Amino acid sequence: MSDWEYLNKCRIPPGKSQAYGSRPSDGFNGAFHIVINKLELLAIASDGMGWKHVSVSIAHSPHHTPSWHIMCKVKALFWEEEDTVMQLHPPKSLYVNHHKGCLHLWQPKMDGVIIPLPHPAMLGYELEDGKSVWEIPGLPEELVQWVKKHYGPKIPGEEGAGMNP
Repeated sequence: MSDWEYLNKCRIPPGKSQAYGSRPSDGFNGAFHIVINKLELLAIASDGMGWKHVSVSIAHSPHHTPSWHIMCKVKALFWEEEDTVMQLHPPKSLYVNHHKGCLHLWQPKMDGVIIPLPHPAMLGYELEDGKSVWEIPGLPEELVQWVKKHYGPKIPGEEGAGMNP
């Protein structure tokens, strides 16, 4: 669940950041000094040109990159729990890197654009709530056949399941 009450307390006001200072009335746009697990972060958010975007860097350690865990917490602050947000690896010819320790979260805002997702069974065996991914409808037949070929009758993650040579 996004937490704009917290984010607005972390918002860097005009005057403290000439380029990114903002007020709550600026909505998703602005710079934010966030603390997660005692780690000070700088987040710069914008929602223009068809994208919601948040860049995240460690405030006093510009060459260290935020961890996956930290990026998940930042995602939870700016977006709703069930929103799909991504980190991108564009073609090398399109790389832009002004800050070596900065990572970015992106979400398209264009009408009708939905970020495609693989079936959860392609990512692992179990969801965070303990539910088996094999119980989720829509499992691609190609994946079912691959699992049967490589694992046999047991579902991966079950006791006694293993990879067939």
